[in-house]
Amino acid sequence: MFFSDREQMRRFYLEAWRKYQAGGVLEPLEAMVGEVVAQHPEYHPLLRNEDKALQRDYLPEDGETNPFLHMGLHIALREQVATDRPAGIRRIHQNVSRALGDPLEAEHLMMEPLAEGLWQAQRDGRQPDEAAYLRALEALEQRVARPR
Repeated sequence: MFFSDREQMRRFYLEAWRKYQAGGVLEPLEAMVGEVVAQHPEYHPLLRNEDKALQRDYLPEDGETNPFLHMGLHIALREQVATDRPAGIRRIHQNVSRALGDPLEAEHLMMEPLAEGLWQAQRDGRQPDEAAYLRALEALEQRVARPR
């Protein structure tokens, strides 16, 4: 999912959520966004206020979680699992989901290494290190799916 600016991306979320709620015909990405939003009722009030949703800044130094980033990480993970890229992520997701009994909670845990890898790549001005990301996910799988 690529957008040229923040407002365009946020408008896509808002429209996909509207269509999802109305039972409209959805493109696959719109359906995925709708499902992720539906699983995060804590964000529904924000999405009902279009002006606030489009304009609000979420600063880490204020201790705030950016709901659009959070939902975007869910979508990125779901796309990775669907394509099994990096190879092995589908198995890791299945194992962690099974161990936790909740695929959404598995995604929440798996989002941490994803966000860390993206942040490091952005900080260093390079492509994300797929091998390091997979190693972090495998370590998570070991901790969660195969407790000692």
